[in-house]
Amino acid sequence: MFIIGELINGMYKNVANAIRQRDEKAIIEIALRQIDSGADALDVNCGPASKEPVSDIQWLVKTIQGVTDKPLCLDSSKPKVIESGLKILKNKAIINSTTADNDKLEALIPLAINYDAKLIGLTISSKGIPQNKDQRLELAAIIVSTCVEKGFNVENLYLDPIVMPVNVAQSQMCDILESLKEFKIISEPAPKTIVGLSNVSQGASGRSLINRTFLVMAAANGLDAAILDPCDTELMDAAITSDLILSKQIYCDSYLQAYRKK
Repeated sequence: MFIIGELINGMYKNVANAIRQRDEKAIIEIALRQIDSGADALDVNCGPASKEPVSDIQWLVKTIQGVTDKPLCLDSSKPKVIESGLKILKNKAIINSTTADNDKLEALIPLAINYDAKLIGLTISSKGIPQNKDQRLELAAIIVSTCVEKGFNVENLYLDPIVMPVNVAQSQMCDILESLKEFKIISEPAPKTIVGLSNVSQGASGRSLINRTFLVMAAANGLDAAILDPCDTELMDAAITSDLILSKQIYCDSYLQAYRKK
């Protein structure tokens, strides 16, 4: 499973303070801690409270790529903020994210093509959050068909079914999991799948247990990637072991340690 570390996000107080004070040491520590824990890429989000998101995301990109060549996942609802990060990014890029709305697709698919970036497509639109599997599939089809029309390689597209908190949307859990499997048959070649894992336990007790249980069930339904906290050791152990059970990794007695050194 492709793991994207979620911890460099201005929604967290320590990250917001580091951005405001231009504290490179604090950001580097969070970046390296996630990589040491097994992250394959790092999400970079300056947060909704940022007053200067263009300069903030550029500072984050410069700081992080000074210590790692891991891919960076540029996370913003504003295309101009994502583009400002892409302009200075030397590492491989992932754009996080487009919705199924035409204005977002028209802005972000060309950016992904021009900068040779992968693209995350959220199955959501200005009409609201999908309430069932059919609505998710309809929005996914819009994203995939627009990518094909514009010449974007669908193999570089990650579809997100929009994971809802289990404490407020329990009835949607099965639909979300089944959507992961059915996204794969929308096109040939198939798009990849991704989830923002922490959403599933938002506001609930026992968050780590809920996160890792959902992650393993999602893996069994075809999940390719997840944005999560890689510093949660039990969560990462569950992700690694699910890859083992699905024969994506070769077994050895020390497979947990071996995977983290890959």
